Amino acid sequence: MKGQSENAAPIRAMILAAGLGTRMRPLTNYRAKPALPVCGRPVISLLLELLAAHGVREVLINLHHHPDSILEAVEADHPESLSIEWSEEPSPLGTGGGIERASEFLRGTADCLVMAGDMLLDCDLTDLLTRHRTSGRDVTLILRDDIRGEHFGTVGLDAAQRVTRIGKRILDEPEDHSDVAKEVSRGLFTSLRFFRRDALDHFPSPAGEAFEDLRDWLAPRVASEGLTLGAEILSESDSVWEPVGTPAEYLEANLAPPHLPSLGGSVAAWGGEVTPGGLAAGYVVAGAASLPGDVELERCVVWDGEKLPAGFRGSDGVYAGGAFHACPGAIRKPESSRGGSVIGSAQ
Repeated sequence: MKGQSENAAPIRAMILAAGLGTRMRPLTNYRAKPALPVCGRPVISLLLELLAAHGVREVLINLHHHPDSILEAVEADHPESLSIEWSEEPSPLGTGGGIERASEFLRGTADCLVMAGDMLLDCDLTDLLTRHRTSGRDVTLILRDDIRGEHFGTVGLDAAQRVTRIGKRILDEPEDHSDVAKEVSRGLFTSLRFFRRDALDHFPSPAGEAFEDLRDWLAPRVASEGLTLGAEILSESDSVWEPVGTPAEYLEANLAPPHLPSLGGSVAAWGGEVTPGGLAAGYVVAGAASLPGDVELERCVVWDGEKLPAGFRGSDGVYAGGAFHACPGAIRKPESSRGGSVIGSAQ
């Protein structure tokens, strides 16, 4: 905006929503992961609300699997302040290929952010953008100090907050660095990353093929080009990160919804239309679902439009697509792994 400093200037954002959702089957046989409802709201709608709360005004969403489910979810539930564009991929391009296809849009601002569409996230995006810009980095990954990193994998950093390791891969130093940087800290990658405009270049060839951004595009450029790839680590107390990538994770996100300060706080503020009192009783039923009076539910989610049969009994599962789907292996996360208050205020 005219008259604002660069640190206050708005940025464009991209939500990665083109994945096949294979780990979420059979639920993704009906809808794409970002369109799955959590307490009555599609996951992608909650992410759009987070972006809008921190001043983002232009968003691009890529599509492939069940694209209509995402289009319908966003059309019905998105902040009016957002201008939304779409990038439908004829075949899946991976995280890197999707970013390459959207790169012209993302270069529309001096910096941009990219996030995954299958998580519940809350953090101070405004502060993180400032830290990215003042650091002078080409790319900033947002990590979280989270005990679940042992399960999902971590990214390692040196004392200057440069990325030295991604998962098991040790990054090579640029040619003008003779010493191997020592890892001094690590964190779980939240799938949120900030890019400088000039970093959106030198994609692997040939164009239009699938590749991953960290492994296939960014990591090799650290050595070949001297790309400055760094990170910021968030604490558990100033961020929320809840993956919604498997049926078990999806069930827990509904039954133990996190506190999302940027969206108003408790689920009473950010949730959608569900049967009153159900969450307290251990189930989440969409307001548009039809349940006979003799139905018994325990740790269940029922989607909108579903009609349960008389006498139905269900536990630890999701009723969707006219059938009940058990969600075995649900992990009850310790309170210390769930997000608390977010430091900083949304713009």
